Amino acid sequence: MCRKIVLLLGMLACTLLVPAQESYKFRVQLTDKNPTVYSLDRPEEFLSEKALQRRERQGLGVDSTDLPVCKEYIARLVQLGGKLVTSSKWNNTVVMEVPSEGIAQSFLDLPFVRAVKRVWVSPDTVFPRTENRKKEVKNEWKKMDDYYGVSAQQVKIHHGDSLHQAGFRGQGMEIAVIDAGFYNADVIKYFKSVAVRGIRDFVNPESDIYGEHYHGLKVLSCMAANAPHVMVGTAPEAAYWLLRSEDNDTEQPVEEDYWAAAIEFADSVGVDVVNTSLGYYEFDDPLCNYTYRDLDGKTSLMSASASRAADKGILVVCSAGNSGIDRWKKITPPADAFNVLTVGAVDQFGLNADFSSVGNTTDGRVKPDIMAVGVRSSVSGEDGNVSYANGTSFASPTFCGLVTCLWQACPWLTVKQLIDVVRRSGDRADYPDNVYGYGIPDVWKAYKLALALKPEADGNQ
Repeated sequence: MCRKIVLLLGMLACTLLVPAQESYKFRVQLTDKNPTVYSLDRPEEFLSEKALQRRERQGLGVDSTDLPVCKEYIARLVQLGGKLVTSSKWNNTVVMEVPSEGIAQSFLDLPFVRAVKRVWVSPDTVFPRTENRKKEVKNEWKKMDDYYGVSAQQVKIHHGDSLHQAGFRGQGMEIAVIDAGFYNADVIKYFKSVAVRGIRDFVNPESDIYGEHYHGLKVLSCMAANAPHVMVGTAPEAAYWLLRSEDNDTEQPVEEDYWAAAIEFADSVGVDVVNTSLGYYEFDDPLCNYTYRDLDGKTSLMSASASRAADKGILVVCSAGNSGIDRWKKITPPADAFNVLTVGAVDQFGLNADFSSVGNTTDGRVKPDIMAVGVRSSVSGEDGNVSYANGTSFASPTFCGLVTCLWQACPWLTVKQLIDVVRRSGDRADYPDNVYGYGIPDVWKAYKLALALKPEADGNQ
């Protein structure tokens, strides 16, 4: 009980920094998942067949973190005046919206509540969304001689064209893109042939995900664009789930909860790979900011969730961050997570971008893992024309598409084996550092390394 009081005092101190608001969201940490109607013996009740097949293929089972959050506990919180916003079974947390902080205080009296943390205060203003957004689209293209068009160098620097020419372009693979919105992606011709399996908004389920921020559009185009001789992405034949977790109106910790819900959804529907070009270390309330010692792969809720993904059979590819020349300088969570591929940015000549965040993690793991083009990256503009952008946000999806094609070519690999062959294919694999990591990977070399791991029963080459 004493521990709960201390946590509440810290929570209230954080609250004093902002004026009184009409609505709050609190992360509630639960003690357990009992009672539950679900059983680990019946995983098909809470995971899709595809998700179970993915785990079976990698020799992975289900465990208590896969069980949904206890419905009875949620019902008790609702009875006390809370409204369920989202939940995380991997972290055993729920986010409840309340009209007053006193209600959140009452949650602490429940025996199954371990802690509460304020993660959102309703903003004074919300930016209006653009009306008639589709009228902005022009789709004016200029064809080039190279098949990849403006994307040529960001594909070929990794010898991704060799993998594509061998027939591995992402077919049969599913990628979840967790981002800030996919402005006009539904009407831009680069994506006309792209298989979108589904969309979901974890910030505002009622919103138009194609009317939100453009960041996810640009990220998606690095992988999914399929306009030969104009712009071809790194996994043009993969299928995609478009998931929004970033709230562009504010910068508050609840966005980590949205992200955790998004990756758990991605797991449940059976995706293979997740790209996230989001990261957080600084919030609207400075008392919620992270410090260097928090870069341990488990302190940030996002990092904790990303660290679990490999144990579920999912590869997470994430941006290192763009703080290289800022005061922070370091990678931003979830880039510190265990068993993910953290991607920094280089220019098209392979030189480190000065803005690319550096490692390492608090516990000494090499970060970033690898580098990809993130300077003057070729992306789709909101109007459907070719555009260019800087950031590890675009280095990450560029390589995410290629590693997805590599996994298509080598389905016998586990997530951890896949990460290992990618690292070993880097041009700095023998002398990794906290700027370049293992360097610029060569996916064709990684493919050859992976062939050596192919089980003999499958006809090892």
